Amino acid sequence: MTPDQSAWFAETFDTLVANVGEAVLGKDQVVRLALTCMLAEGHLLLEDAPGTGKTSLAKALAATVQGSHSRIQFTPDLLPSDVTGVTIYDQNTRQFVFHQGPVFASVVLADEINRASPKTQSALLEVMEESRVTVDRVSHSVGRPFMVIATQNPIEQAGTYRLPEAQLDRFLMKTSLGYPDRASTVEILAGSAERDRTSRLGPKITTQAVGEMAELAATVHTDAAVLDYVARLTEATRADAQTMLGASVRGAIALVRCAKVWAASQGRTYVIPDDIKLLAESVLSHRLILETEAEFAGVTQRQVVRRILAETEPPAARV
Repeated sequence: MTPDQSAWFAETFDTLVANVGEAVLGKDQVVRLALTCMLAEGHLLLEDAPGTGKTSLAKALAATVQGSHSRIQFTPDLLPSDVTGVTIYDQNTRQFVFHQGPVFASVVLADEINRASPKTQSALLEVMEESRVTVDRVSHSVGRPFMVIATQNPIEQAGTYRLPEAQLDRFLMKTSLGYPDRASTVEILAGSAERDRTSRLGPKITTQAVGEMAELAATVHTDAAVLDYVARLTEATRADAQTMLGASVRGAIALVRCAKVWAASQGRTYVIPDDIKLLAESVLSHRLILETEAEFAGVTQRQVVRRILAETEPPAARV
């Protein structure tokens, strides 16, 4: 990546953030994380209470990149074919025709994903990893960009199925929107006559340009010292006394991918340790499984990652 390319990337990124921010007020940092996740070609897990703007975020992202948007309400009786699509016999043509499911969209909102059965949850595994769906031994591409924004409600756990670790590891980031501050709340209330703030958003970039930005971000330089820092962080999560299972190599790769996009969004052609520090909680915390004693003591994954960041010395010079 050249300095001119990084300057264009940062300017375009800020334009996208500002456009999404017109619908999701007061959540600039979360919007930046979501766009970083999209340009790193990953998926986002939001754990938040109802009514915090999760659906608005997904629709605003899709509108900003001129992409399609779909919403799947996960329920206990939802079947895998309701997500991926189904092959139906057409009597007129006497052939089997594939009818696409709601997963064929640029931005897919999987609302309350933990309410569906594990069998239905696993229907997303292939498409999240490989951006394609296989039905009746025939593969169908979902296109590019493709991003799943899944939500979980941390309040009501009755009748839910906890996401398996294999699927949690497929999500590039996990974060939460939270409630807006008072000034943003007042602005939302002032425009309450407008039911859907995302309807007025216009596209700022094409889906093809999103793919080009993702390819450009992949060329950001990452020094060997920074890569060693990431390796030491992930190894520390595995060796920590409070964790039963630490971050995998996939988690380390995800952290580097996100750091490259974040560096480019700041107008830099290289990754610095501060990029890793800023993103580590969102990228690594959901990949940890805590020891039972730590969970009973009220320790959270984010606290463990935060402590490991404080204990692991960042690199002071390039290799």
